[in-house]
Amino acid sequence: MPRYLVERHLPAGLDPFLDDQPVAEMVTNNTEADVVWLHSYVTDTARRMFCLYEAPSPEAIRKAAHRTGLPIEVIHQVTVLEPHAFVRRR
Repeated sequence: MPRYLVERHLPAGLDPFLDDQPVAEMVTNNTEADVVWLHSYVTDTARRMFCLYEAPSPEAIRKAAHRTGLPIEVIHQVTVLEPHAFVRRR
């Protein structure tokens, strides 16, 4: 399944999204849209967030985000590069 990196700007910061209920809703909404949230990175100001997903399309991610009220600035389709794949074996 394709992977996508989603960039978000959180005007109110991250605090409203850290409660158990909003996170549970996000997971449920993602599942219903066939979207898998892998993990997220949050900047030190908690105002910008970068989330990695597996999803059939960017539209599926937008649908899940709309249901939970999460903003989306940009969606990038990405390929994972892992350093150990480039290490030569002796």
